[in-house]
Amino acid sequence: MKKKHFDLILAGVLAGLYLVLTLPFAQIASGMIQFRLAETITVLPALTSAAIPGVFLGCLLANFLNPQNLGPIDIFGGSLTTLLAAYLTYVLAKPLRSYLKLEKSEQPREVGLRKRADISRIISLIPPVILNGLIVGTYLPFLFSSETPALGVILTTILSITVSQTIVIFGLGLPLLIGLSKNKAILNYI
Repeated sequence: MKKKHFDLILAGVLAGLYLVLTLPFAQIASGMIQFRLAETITVLPALTSAAIPGVFLGCLLANFLNPQNLGPIDIFGGSLTTLLAAYLTYVLAKPLRSYLKLEKSEQPREVGLRKRADISRIISLIPPVILNGLIVGTYLPFLFSSETPALGVILTTILSITVSQTIVIFGLGLPLLIGLSKNKAILNYI
């Protein structure tokens, strides 16, 4: 299978997976305090650029089809935040992908590249945490209130979203990324 076909299929599968991991759990995935299990797959742009449109389209569809639809600001604002975070994850994970592309026999000799790969594996997961925390956490209080929310409410929402993103991305996403990084079949498509 050609890489461009694989990338297109992978993007579609990831979009569907994001949707399936969000909509059934809409009660906890889309509120002032949210725990969005689908954010686990936002680590995948660290391995492939095909994950960027996949998580973006999945988020767009999930926000649009959400039973608690919050309107265009959340549909587009949240989705564009995910797109930006996915792109930054991809960019920051370049040392990781370079290291993973090396043959197993070459990896032990590339100590410096391995250290950079390990650091980029962690740093590349920060954009979805910070961007969702700041951007989504800032606009959500305005969407849930008919009055201007107090600063404390906004800061609490930012903190809540940041903490939940940290738990999902580093608690579930990082082990997923580490596991997939060891899969030879997947490494052929990086």
